[in-house]
Amino acid sequence: MKLIKSGKLWPIAIGGAIILVFCFAVITVVVTGEADIQKSDNYMTYYQDADANANDYIKAKIEFSKKYKIEYLGRKGAMINYKVSDKMGKPVDNATMILAISRPETEIYNQSLHNVSISNGIYTFKDVKLPKVGLWNLILKVNVGKDYRFYNLKIDTRTKKVKEFQ
Repeated sequence: MKLIKSGKLWPIAIGGAIILVFCFAVITVVVTGEADIQKSDNYMTYYQDADANANDYIKAKIEFSKKYKIEYLGRKGAMINYKVSDKMGKPVDNATMILAISRPETEIYNQSLHNVSISNGIYTFKDVKLPKVGLWNLILKVNVGKDYRFYNLKIDTRTKKVKEFQ
């Protein structure tokens, strides 16, 4: 009762609240600092880098698309095929490709494939494993000389649907 009547309760409560807020802020910084940083589903890099370089990726895609065409030819067993041609329809055999395969909800099944065989503009990734039925992300980075672009697809193994995403 003496503490309330003396007027010291409010300064003590305000000081305690300030200390409590400061402690919560420190805990938030520590916990988020230890958090796992996820890669972006669009550009095979971290979200921060993808955000910082998004305009460059979009410009590169536009420049690439002025010269070349990419087609997803489908999945046959353990192989995924893409076709790269120039705007005149001639096959391009000098492209380099990296294919990242992932599930939208987990990183357990992530794969990165570099081994590609080339025949008349058709690029074949072998030994592709999709161990679960359902939705998969196929993120392809294609380089032809200095031109590059990302070609992102969502495929559903149940319905054979394919959808390009940005």
